[in-house]
Amino acid sequence: MDFGAEGPSIDPADVARFSAQAAEWWDARGPFAPLHRFNPARLGFIRRRGLERFGRDPKAIRPFEGLSLLDVGCGGGLVAEPMRRMGFDVTALDASAENIGTARAHAEQVGLDIAYRNVTVEQLAAEGAGPFDVVLTLEVVEHVVDPGAFLRTAAGLVKPGGLMVVATLNRTLKSLALGKIAAEYILHWVPAGTHDWNQFLKPDEVAAMLDGTGLTIQGPFGLAYDVLNDRWSEGDADINFMMVGLRD
Repeated sequence: MDFGAEGPSIDPADVARFSAQAAEWWDARGPFAPLHRFNPARLGFIRRRGLERFGRDPKAIRPFEGLSLLDVGCGGGLVAEPMRRMGFDVTALDASAENIGTARAHAEQVGLDIAYRNVTVEQLAAEGAGPFDVVLTLEVVEHVVDPGAFLRTAAGLVKPGGLMVVATLNRTLKSLALGKIAAEYILHWVPAGTHDWNQFLKPDEVAAMLDGTGLTIQGPFGLAYDVLNDRWSEGDADINFMMVGLRD
């Protein structure tokens, strides 16, 4: 995950935690198993929003050919790779060199050309990179020291006519019970200590942080876990939600 924003926003403890697990990103039964189960729902959401925003053919194998995408906090590449397969020209960032190493190695094994960078989003912005048609910050903002600055930096990299997708966890009693306590200590979906509930953000807080960036904010769009079918689908936003920002 990428922990960059304006200023010294990287949390060394979080970077170290994810770095220690880097080799296990692509193990569907390992510590990132919840993301593997979660991925189809969020990928489908991003694809639908992209098709709508850019007027692309939903029947095309690579509907986003010719468009650029920035994946901030890419981890081992679980989102970057399918986005590349959909046709995007993908740049993916992470503050962990170990994560980037894992992501690069896996992409090479499957023959995907993705520009992986071991930099923070503010470093990329300082380089004058971009802008990008799509900017993704998925399950990242709850790990940064200054979420407002982080989101504003990422928003500044959205191209006119483009979109931004922010995915995070809602700060509710339900998310404390299920997204934190149950997920970490009862179901063991993620290692204990992965999340700090106090750093979860409410949808209106995310919208407020993006105020003044020139993006039109939509959402929240919730993702809920279906226990009976063991899958994620669009539902309430009490635990996991996404916000969309559109630049005219």
